[in-house]
Amino acid sequence: MKYARGQAHVGDIRMKMRDFALSRYLGKFYKSKDDGKMSRSGFLEKIRRMQDVLGLEVTARMDEKTIEAMKQPRCGVPNIGRFSAFPRNPVWKKKDLTYRILNYTSHMTRDEVDRAIEKAFKVWSDVVPLTFTRIYDRVSDIEMSFASGDAFPFDGPSGILAHTFAPGDNTGGDVHFDADETWTSGSAGTNLFLVAAHELGHSLGLDHSNDPNALMYPTYHYTNPNTFQLSEDDIKGIHSLYGPKEKPVTPTKAQTHCPEHISFDAVTTVRGDIIFFENRSFWRKTAGKSEIEQHEISSFWPSLPADIDAAYENQKKDQVLLFKGTKYWVLRGYTVQEGFPKNIYELGFPLTVTQIDAAVHDDETGRTYFFINDRYNEETSQMDKESPQRISKGFPGVGNKVEAAFRSNGMLYLFSGNQQYEFSTTNRKVTRLLKYTSWLNC
Repeated sequence: MKYARGQAHVGDIRMKMRDFALSRYLGKFYKSKDDGKMSRSGFLEKIRRMQDVLGLEVTARMDEKTIEAMKQPRCGVPNIGRFSAFPRNPVWKKKDLTYRILNYTSHMTRDEVDRAIEKAFKVWSDVVPLTFTRIYDRVSDIEMSFASGDAFPFDGPSGILAHTFAPGDNTGGDVHFDADETWTSGSAGTNLFLVAAHELGHSLGLDHSNDPNALMYPTYHYTNPNTFQLSEDDIKGIHSLYGPKEKPVTPTKAQTHCPEHISFDAVTTVRGDIIFFENRSFWRKTAGKSEIEQHEISSFWPSLPADIDAAYENQKKDQVLLFKGTKYWVLRGYTVQEGFPKNIYELGFPLTVTQIDAAVHDDETGRTYFFINDRYNEETSQMDKESPQRISKGFPGVGNKVEAAFRSNGMLYLFSGNQQYEFSTTNRKVTRLLKYTSWLNC
């Protein structure tokens, strides 16, 4: 009998511990104004609400599926209800938002974190008329950090992965990731891209979804980032706040004419896109699309100057270098990297060089060609001893001055005067003369 009473006592303790854990979970994620005087009926109502939000059968009983759902790592934003947006529908009042990454996790390289965050923003900018620009030197609209405690403390590995504030001033829109999680770019640990994309949904004003297939579902489940797509529920929710993304105003068919006297300052590829700079704006030809977009440089990159002199992409390093006078900047994707501009003399240029006319990188040979007046410099890891050489010697058939250049499908495209030259570095000759504006569909 003593053993039986002891067994019953242990069972009572376990029951109380389970009820305490359940009460804490419900109190944390399913808050209500009556939390201070919770009755049994109110307690059961919270269980029903949790099951409803998680898309489970609503029974008010702690069955296996409910318990299993509670064990899953999840977002730390409380569940308000079955609605697609936060109460009172807070949204950003402007279309061009900035973000800043304040620190990094030790489990990923800085580049991996940067790419995951950039990709997470693109999930939303692809479907709504918002732009997101990374900045470094001032407070941004959306501040992102890895933390182990703040006004809403984290709970160590697993459990709460991150939390976010709804759109607004001060901390509004800010995202905090649990620094104790094992963040990764793959299926092991916790995938940063997937969690960041979810949290940014909150930054834009979305609440949790009860659709298990939705990105905004409260609990974490891994999906291959390379094949990830927003669910219909996610898209409907974000469209209800900001409307659908506007289609480019430029027609898909070839234009009948181009602006008169067009002259590119610089041309470069960016992860498959082709960017044509002119004065304060640029045209973008997106890979796989016939539309040509035109944007102000300052709208994409507030920290970059107008009238870019030269630009080139090094695909193996995933870098784009932009030059203006004696300064240069580095992009990774469409994000300006921290610590720039820097001085071009750090790249090995002599002090006599004060401006670069054009630049292009050949990924096959690893060489970068810099065009300055009627000469060009050749660089691998340092300036070639034979540099500079006359353009007419290294690029026979091309004009005496190259104003812009880029590489595509193994060929160099050099712009000089009102001509565009397709040049083969293998055969060292011009293979075609093209219309200056041929890439702009006009």
